[in-house]
Amino acid sequence: MPLKGTKCASLLFPMNDDIRYHLLRQIQKNPKITQRELASEAGISLGKANYCLRALMEKGLVKADNFRSSPKKLRYLYKLTPKGLEEKARVTYSFLKRKQREYENLKEEIERLRQEVGRDK
Repeated sequence: MPLKGTKCASLLFPMNDDIRYHLLRQIQKNPKITQRELASEAGISLGKANYCLRALMEKGLVKADNFRSSPKKLRYLYKLTPKGLEEKARVTYSFLKRKQREYENLKEEIERLRQEVGRDK
């Protein structure tokens, strides 16, 4: 995936940790994944997936190597760099902590609602 232009994608619009987590996870799981598949898995547009991949490459987290899946099509093989593996571990931990907080908050809200419904009967 050649980088065009002189602007650094990562400086224009910072990528949130959820998107970074999903992209790095999918790339590690399937290095032959297409941008269209990455976009679908992460729940983002194809253009945003391209933009985010470029930003990850500019930061040295992902490397893209060319390979040919057929004589007429050029595809990329995405690899996490050592720095990318460290970043994936960081965002995975952050993602897990955030989801645990959300879970605890939901449990508390459910309990409050149960008590409220019980009082209204």
